[in-house]
Amino acid sequence: MRRGLRTQGSSLRRVRLPRARPRRTRPRPHAPHHHLRRHGRHPMIDSIANFLRYFDGVHRRALRDVAALPPEAATWKPPAGEGEAAWDIPEVIAHICRSRGFFVGVYHDEGWIMPPPPDTSSPELWAPALEESAAAVQARLQDTPDEWLQRRVPLIEGDGTLAGWRVLMMLVEHEVHHRSQFDTYAGLNGWSPPDIFGMSFEGLAEREAAQRERLARRDA
Repeated sequence: MRRGLRTQGSSLRRVRLPRARPRRTRPRPHAPHHHLRRHGRHPMIDSIANFLRYFDGVHRRALRDVAALPPEAATWKPPAGEGEAAWDIPEVIAHICRSRGFFVGVYHDEGWIMPPPPDTSSPELWAPALEESAAAVQARLQDTPDEWLQRRVPLIEGDGTLAGWRVLMMLVEHEVHHRSQFDTYAGLNGWSPPDIFGMSFEGLAEREAAQRERLARRDA
């Protein structure tokens, strides 16, 4: 039977088929860095310089949250759990520091190998450990070519690979995950962890009426 035709009883009736859209031969307008596109998807990071600026903000928020912890945070222990769920705050901070080097090593295609932890046994060591690990990230990434963002590195097991920019996003997401771990500990103990962007949920709710008024004036 011919394409676009079907039988109904003894007669033929033409069926409309959807037209295929013509393939786009030029990059979409307002789609920057189309030369980095892979299989039709944009990378989240378009340059190492931009990533390092973003990472600096993540690092500064870690410093801020650590600075807000009281001295007793150094000896507090989770009441239950096993493995990393039972880590105390010094262990979590050490893990954040060494994991920065871990993911940078993966990005350099040096394998999925965890570096040794820094000494975080007392509160006065926490900020220096974070600063030292952040400086190492800066030093090891700043001169790498932007092409490495699309270079693929082997996964920890199996035959799969991962784009470099995804490894860097793993670094950030992993850090935020563990920062929330000791921020949660702080909240449970009444230590008042800092608001992530300088405003609490309650503060946002207090300002919502003013925002609605502004939008109403704009749209009037």
